[in-house]
Amino acid sequence: MANAASGIVVDDECKLKFMELKSKRTHRYIVYKIDDKVNKIVVEKLGGPDESYDQFTASLPEKDWRYAIYDYDFVTKDNCQKSKIFFVAWSPNVSRVRTRMLYASSKDRFKREMDVTYEIQATDATEIEIGNIKDRAY
Repeated sequence: MANAASGIVVDDECKLKFMELKSKRTHRYIVYKIDDKVNKIVVEKLGGPDESYDQFTASLPEKDWRYAIYDYDFVTKDNCQKSKIFFVAWSPNVSRVRTRMLYASSKDRFKREMDVTYEIQATDATEIEIGNIKDRAY
């Protein structure tokens, strides 16, 4: 079903890859982009389970918006292994106005379909430093 505000549809592969990340842990992260030629949100890149957070942030384009999902593993103060899945709305200020409008109007629908609780909105690299993820995870 298309997003009423933007006309953008979430491709079925987006949900499939998210479920693989969530249940099978076959991916560390997923980067999504809007393909405006077909009016769909599609998978742009899959990060392997052993990829680092730096590899994830390096996969986000410097001047273009993206949505991403990141599976953050950590150990609690009680020495318990935990994982939290973050939705990252990557929105550099230097992107084109049309791109900003398209991503902004599609974000809520995409987030609902992926069913993620934790969100990070970032306009530059300092806002997606690993410390911000750590702070939100605890």
